Amino acid sequence: MITNLHNFLHQYFTIHDCEVLTENQTEMTIRLNRELDQVLMNRPFYWHYMDKIGRQGEPMSLYLDTSTENKDNNREWIHFGSPRLQQIFHHIKTNARFTILYEETDGDTKTALHPWLVTNIMVHYCGKQKKESVHSIGVQLINGVMKTDMMNHMDGLSMDRRMSDYSFTISPIIKPVSGFRRIFHYLENELLEEDMGWVKQSTDALNEEIQLLDYFFHQQEENKEILEKEQERLTERLQPRIEIEIINAGLFYLTEEASQLIIKD
Repeated sequence: MITNLHNFLHQYFTIHDCEVLTENQTEMTIRLNRELDQVLMNRPFYWHYMDKIGRQGEPMSLYLDTSTENKDNNREWIHFGSPRLQQIFHHIKTNARFTILYEETDGDTKTALHPWLVTNIMVHYCGKQKKESVHSIGVQLINGVMKTDMMNHMDGLSMDRRMSDYSFTISPIIKPVSGFRRIFHYLENELLEEDMGWVKQSTDALNEEIQLLDYFFHQQEENKEILEKEQERLTERLQPRIEIEIINAGLFYLTEEASQLIIKD
């Protein structure tokens, strides 16, 4: 799963051409561009007014703290489950579900770029105790090597939507569709290895709630429809299940040097 949210956010903002003004291990200051200001800062009237008077407008900056606990340091604490992170995930899902990026090279040397399929996947655990986890998984489409925590492995690489001069791509041996299958198969196996105690807890809670309903509505034929609706509501809320959702995915073409470093890491 994504163990370093800080690096994930760094990649998100830099890929979207926002400037990271200051940064340390747990804090970052980002100057947004107009696109992400409109997405994240909820001030449509400002941009409407700027357009009306013919001015460029000034995007805002975000002051983020990615610590595991809120330090109350006049920065916005962003963490899994926070509204800001959900806002970012929503933007990725609706506007950048699939992308193609190329590692930047010096543009002077003929350089081969190797294809990686990279996916960021949200796992929803539904039941009595709801939780979410995000997994970043990449598969090299030449040799089939699979790496978890892929966004962190790629941290520090300069990527662009355009290929640098004298670079060329190597055609995948493994088709992207097959790459997706491999990633989902891997993730499903990982989930099967997890502690499933929460499944029993949710199932027990659901059975107890349904038994209580049956007790209160027992032999009340006129309330049968209400009983059925309540049972459906309880089942939707408490029945244990896992839902897997792709946040986004992309083909990332990396140099052989970067690919080897990722594989060895």
